Amino acid sequence: MKKILALAFLVFSWSFGSVGSLAAQDLVITNARIIVGNGNVIDQGSIVIRGGRIASVAAGRADATGVQTIDARSMSAMPGFIDGHRHINTGPNEKEQMQKLLEAGYTTILSGGGPAEGNLTLKDHIEKGLIQGPRIIPSGTVNLANNTPEKARAEVQRLAGLGIKFIGEMALTPKPAPTAKELENLRAIVDESKKAGVWIQIHAVSPQAMMAAVEAGVPKLVHTPHFGWLSFEDAKKVVAAGVKQLFDGDGRGQEAGYKAVNARTSWDAGVIYGYGTDTGYLPKAGLDHELKSLNLMFSMQDIIKLMGPNTASYIEMSNQLGTLEAGKLADIVLLGGNPLDGYWNLLNTKLVIKGGVIVSDQR
Repeated sequence: MKKILALAFLVFSWSFGSVGSLAAQDLVITNARIIVGNGNVIDQGSIVIRGGRIASVAAGRADATGVQTIDARSMSAMPGFIDGHRHINTGPNEKEQMQKLLEAGYTTILSGGGPAEGNLTLKDHIEKGLIQGPRIIPSGTVNLANNTPEKARAEVQRLAGLGIKFIGEMALTPKPAPTAKELENLRAIVDESKKAGVWIQIHAVSPQAMMAAVEAGVPKLVHTPHFGWLSFEDAKKVVAAGVKQLFDGDGRGQEAGYKAVNARTSWDAGVIYGYGTDTGYLPKAGLDHELKSLNLMFSMQDIIKLMGPNTASYIEMSNQLGTLEAGKLADIVLLGGNPLDGYWNLLNTKLVIKGGVIVSDQR
């Protein structure tokens, strides 16, 4: 009987141990260079984490005893990385893929599109502790080109019923301009999204498509135009409409050149401009690629703002993520070196904490 009970205990531990390991820890990070994310830097400070949230961020030593201490000497603490548009889904390799995202420093991912059901399954696997992974925000898609306004509205409501809050991967024809049918369906989707309480995101990769989306009332733009130059006047219209936008460094040749310069135009006009990779390949290689592209036009202070508070704003989680401040979720990346010295230090991940849990330790 004792052997049976012992075996049952082992089976229970093996089956549910991963769930237990996801319990938030009380931690103290000391001796860290703290890149707060709001423009402030603490040269040597401490972060106290309790119950999965940041309890305090301050210079010097923390007044906390009886909790696990992480000595971050020679390391920098930053908010966990957020990807505002990455292609992910459930599948046989999801465990490995999600772990690589964590190891690169990503703690939150807004899915780049459908299938919505697969996004929801992946989110469920992570939340139940079946696998480790970033915080997943699932999304779905509605077809613009081959639909009717009535069917498009119905699909918005269906996705909302599944629990989807972001609808993306909808593209407008870039050249010569979006079609009348696309715009008719888009206006219907935008109108229905307000009733359903979901966010609409549009792929607009030319200035013409971008401004057509803005005029249709779209609140979020996944891309920066890479077919033609964006005027400063049009960028100011984006600001006036309250539209948020993402940068992704994908592209070669002239496309990449348009994108980098248009990114700076949007930024200088005052667009809330965030970070999204629009990729599905290796996370660290993708991060390297994106940072090299951003480095063409942005300072490190700009990049930290873009990747942190601006992307948190894009995913509508500014009150939870994007900066290292008391009350926010304890999503923290410890990096070797000082990211303000160069983007390459953002590739030197040493420790990743998501919601107060150490999910990657590469020290």
